[in-house]
Amino acid sequence: MLDLSFHSFASALKERLAEPLPGAEAHKKMASASRLRTAMQPNERTRRSAVLIVFYPYRGSILVPLILRPQYDGVHAGQMAFPGGRMERTDESLIRTALREAQEEVGIRVTDVKVLGKLTELYIPPSNFFVQPVVGILPYRPDFYPDPREVEHVVEVSLEELMDETIIGANAIEVRGTIIDAPFYQLQGFKVWGATAMMISELLMVINSVPK
Repeated sequence: MLDLSFHSFASALKERLAEPLPGAEAHKKMASASRLRTAMQPNERTRRSAVLIVFYPYRGSILVPLILRPQYDGVHAGQMAFPGGRMERTDESLIRTALREAQEEVGIRVTDVKVLGKLTELYIPPSNFFVQPVVGILPYRPDFYPDPREVEHVVEVSLEELMDETIIGANAIEVRGTIIDAPFYQLQGFKVWGATAMMISELLMVINSVPK
């Protein structure tokens, strides 16, 4: 029964991802106040990157992994994110970037990932990256091997938990000495905000529009 329900979810999500996406409408719901006040756009120095949002079945649930970035001298230190990173010259596409980075950061076997589609690209002003979220599935729960230079902790979140509206909050968050007013998802003790929360917002809007 698990395989059938997961297969049905994956098939329906793939079909929905091929249709027009909510994009900015969904992103705005979880954007920080400072982002909404500014209109920064990609420029000639903007770099391309990609993240992998990968679902898999486990004990009657559908899970997706997030990672906690370690503390370092960078704009995204200590933040929750999806596995991913910058596009390399050897990457033939941003899908390849997402898969390669997921393998390097948490040990996901990319040959087992089936790509379902993509969400809307999202510009991240603090790091000047244009990020492509790639959505995929695995037929099993993977063994994670986090790269300690990139990942402090892997957090597995169920789809049911993600879709619980009570996890949404908003308050002032201190980031490198700056206070930012931002909405967030409270997931297993971690606040997920910023670009990752905006991606989750679009993902959930897409999932909620899948025909039941």
